[in-house]
Amino acid sequence: MRFTLKAKDGKPSGQQAEDLALNFLKQQGLNPVVRNYQCRTGEIDLVMREGQQLVFVEVRYRNNARFGSAAESVNVTKQQKLISCARHYLAREIDGQPPACRFDVVAIYPSGTEKSSLQFDWIKNAFQA
Repeated sequence: MRFTLKAKDGKPSGQQAEDLALNFLKQQGLNPVVRNYQCRTGEIDLVMREGQQLVFVEVRYRNNARFGSAAESVNVTKQQKLISCARHYLAREIDGQPPACRFDVVAIYPSGTEKSSLQFDWIKNAFQA
């Protein structure tokens, strides 16, 4: 899926990348729950619902893949922080039995040579807790 980017110098800020990812996921049928959930161990960019499932989403933008792709930048250390933050969210925000959960990554990068057009890679169940 492609979107046209309206950002200074053709590169989105972190907030703009999250806005784009949020709109993309809403178009795919997910419903937003929380943005930028923070705790001592880190932050979850987006918490969404898909049916009865709670989806913790990490959004990554890369202008180029010289140092690895956007998806590859969600390494084991980052995954552990996200898992810890998700556990914190569930303990504080969910009463009773927590719903089924998964971790997704939305990787955003320029599409071809056109900097104002972006490509989205949505990796469902990108890693397990």
